[in-house]
Amino acid sequence: MEGQKIVCQNKKARHEYLLEDTLEAGLVLLGPEVKSLREGRANLSDSYAKIRDGEVYLLNFHISPYPFSPVKELDPLRPKKLLLHKREIKRLIGKTEQRGYTIIPTKVYFKRGRAKVEIALAKGKSKYDRRRELKEKEARREMEQSRKEGRFI
Repeated sequence: MEGQKIVCQNKKARHEYLLEDTLEAGLVLLGPEVKSLREGRANLSDSYAKIRDGEVYLLNFHISPYPFSPVKELDPLRPKKLLLHKREIKRLIGKTEQRGYTIIPTKVYFKRGRAKVEIALAKGKSKYDRRRELKEKEARREMEQSRKEGRFI
């Protein structure tokens, strides 16, 4: 996509969760955090979003401290507020109250100079589902390989 610089992605999210629909949200950050993000010093693994008092917060999103910042005591794991419209937050509240749904960030990027996070409504996969998916993926890969080599099954 034009004008986007991806900072980090949560690659395990597609493997561990069934992602239903995605939203783009703005991030409320401090200056040193933005500079650290621009350098790509962030980690999305194990992060998730929670709704508190009608606002959405991103938890366990690690942004490494900016080395040249005058503010040294910034917590890298502090909760970051997400900027969403009220109707989007209400829809998220309705979905997360259903059993098994959670809000997972899938990627963080800059769009026209602003830090954005893509969040997805996700439902956890069982071990059986993950194994079956891996088997199907491997079978497709083998069929494609045999087709390329000229063998037919």
